[in-house]
Amino acid sequence: MSVSVVGHSNPDTDSVAAAISFACYLNATGTDAVACMQIDAANLNPESKTVLAKFGMAAPATLTDAAGKKLALVDFSDIGQGPANLDKADIIAIVDHHKIGDITTNGPILFNAQPVGCSCTVLYDMYKNNNVALPKDVAGVMLCAILSDTVNFKSPTCTEADKVAVAALKGIAGVADTDALFMDMLKAKSSIDGVPIKDLIYRDYKDFDMKGNKIGIGQLELASLDQVAAIRDELYGALKSIKADGRHSVLFMLTDVVKEGTELVVVSDDVAIIEKAFKGKVDGTSMWIDGMMSRKKQTVPPLQAAFGC
Repeated sequence: MSVSVVGHSNPDTDSVAAAISFACYLNATGTDAVACMQIDAANLNPESKTVLAKFGMAAPATLTDAAGKKLALVDFSDIGQGPANLDKADIIAIVDHHKIGDITTNGPILFNAQPVGCSCTVLYDMYKNNNVALPKDVAGVMLCAILSDTVNFKSPTCTEADKVAVAALKGIAGVADTDALFMDMLKAKSSIDGVPIKDLIYRDYKDFDMKGNKIGIGQLELASLDQVAAIRDELYGALKSIKADGRHSVLFMLTDVVKEGTELVVVSDDVAIIEKAFKGKVDGTSMWIDGMMSRKKQTVPPLQAAFGC
């Protein structure tokens, strides 16, 4: 049985690129594998579509039900972020760069989680350390994933290992100007014209369990907050609707990449606990948090602390 390599729900570029690159790695080292994602290609986010087109790669196959399948997971280890019936799958490997989640296995597996800015940095390390040849197109999508996840090295999640990986991958992929590449990706990622509001919210969205409270956190990276000025009321209404579906809180990060900060839109049963987490005050429906760029490092941990996780 082939191994299906799959990333988290609502896949971002790292989740897509990591599935592609880990499947390639497994095939090169003797394990039959196929890259997958939990959506169909038509619903892939604009940045990932741009990246795949640039390097001439097809989107991963669609996988929404894990029952009876042999899986390798990339870019997550939380049950809530996996495909349906994940508990009925045989998980043989996890490659990640987040906190260790709540997935358990019946036996030992390959588990490689490192405190770096991107799963593709971990995978680059695996290719390098095991002398596995890295194809040019695969190196290209891995490069883009690292630039995206580290916000072109501006994110506090960025490490020296990410920079080393980018330096090597750009050479393999034949990319001369990573700043220009990142700006092309940002233009695609921040494009909102004609996109339904809920599609924008779910473009990069994850649910988390915090002491029995379901907390949704989405993020939209923008060149300027002016891009969403005309849709703020509609955006807030959609967040309220999502929150009403059994969630304690829904937070939406409008991240200004140029100003290097986030306007955090808050819908919550207890606004005070959100204010406590981020040491600020919600003004109307949101609060500005200077320097906030990363959901993983700057949004989730303070919330977990506030909820007593």
